[in-house]
Amino acid sequence: MVEALPVMADSIVKAFRFRIYPTKAQETRLEHVLDLCRELYNAALEERRDAYRCAGESITYRGQANQLAAIKELRPDLADVHSQVLQDVLRRVDRAFKNFFRRIKAGASEPGYPRFKSRDRYDSFTFPQSGFAFTNGKLKLSKIGEIKIRLHRPIEGEIKTLTVKRDGDKWYVSFSVECVPRRLHPSTETIGVDVGLETFARLSDNTPIENPRFFRTEESELARAQRKLDAAPKGTPERRKRKRIVKRVHARIANRRKNFAHQEARKLVNRFGKICVEDLKVKRMVKNHCLAKSLSDAAWSLFFGLLCVKAAEAGREVIKVNPAYTSQDCAMCGHRVKKELSDRWHDCEVCGFSTHRDHNAALNILRLGLQSGRHQSEEAPPFKGGE
Repeated sequence: MVEALPVMADSIVKAFRFRIYPTKAQETRLEHVLDLCRELYNAALEERRDAYRCAGESITYRGQANQLAAIKELRPDLADVHSQVLQDVLRRVDRAFKNFFRRIKAGASEPGYPRFKSRDRYDSFTFPQSGFAFTNGKLKLSKIGEIKIRLHRPIEGEIKTLTVKRDGDKWYVSFSVECVPRRLHPSTETIGVDVGLETFARLSDNTPIENPRFFRTEESELARAQRKLDAAPKGTPERRKRKRIVKRVHARIANRRKNFAHQEARKLVNRFGKICVEDLKVKRMVKNHCLAKSLSDAAWSLFFGLLCVKAAEAGREVIKVNPAYTSQDCAMCGHRVKKELSDRWHDCEVCGFSTHRDHNAALNILRLGLQSGRHQSEEAPPFKGGE
């Protein structure tokens, strides 16, 4: 199977994330809004669950949204939350159930029924259309006030939504904007990319991208912070402080990993017109307990997602190919050379081609991508099986 992702689009949706600096009073109000949104989310989920269990009825978003006025009369404190923020909470519940039924229809073994949210699992709320504005260089949020914001880059396009998110002890806002994509100059260069664990990736021109292993490098510090957390008595200020430290370490690892994926995806998109990658099922791969930690640390899904987004904006093309036998088959003659995972070198006994295993795989990925549809490559050698 070869999948060519769409290239051209008249407009795209981008996200701009900035840190905000609320005062103590504003932070208290933000926490209050989060708590009210979480309570509404759990109540809406419970209503849907009980209606189906007791009467076999399915409640829709519209049915729950029509009850908001009556709910506000019973809970006057909900007036502290912008009305569209409350509507968005109900839309989140609706999306959770739609995704649940979609996974059931797709035959998922564990479709994942929507869960109630604890305080640690509900950390954002969204203004879908209004309720926010810029005044005097600050961000004004309805029911909360004017908050200092660090605009480290200009916001491009038309703002559609604003999401406020709590990340540990810090607060951020994300603007979802619709804008005209920035096209890059056309490029005739093509490349195949084979991801791995020894190196993060190896290109078909034999260029390696080193694997930074962010989690592995900070694993000892994280373990030390978690041991201190476990030693602190529950419900004490000391435990809350140590819990924030653990979250901060996790956030640092995630931010470094995301920054790396952004930079490497941007380098490929800036240079190459067609980028061929493997269509990997990473969720299935992480079920291997021997490799799960290393696979999660590499974050291939994050990299592929960012690569596709950046390519769509730049007018480039990402082609996904079936990864079957790309490491086994010789890129020069097509002869299948059986290898174990520990075998890191490709030596073909038929044509004598010798190279790194991942380089051979990247060449096969490139060839399969160029052979797909209208991108048939005239220089591609004949191939025996594995397509």
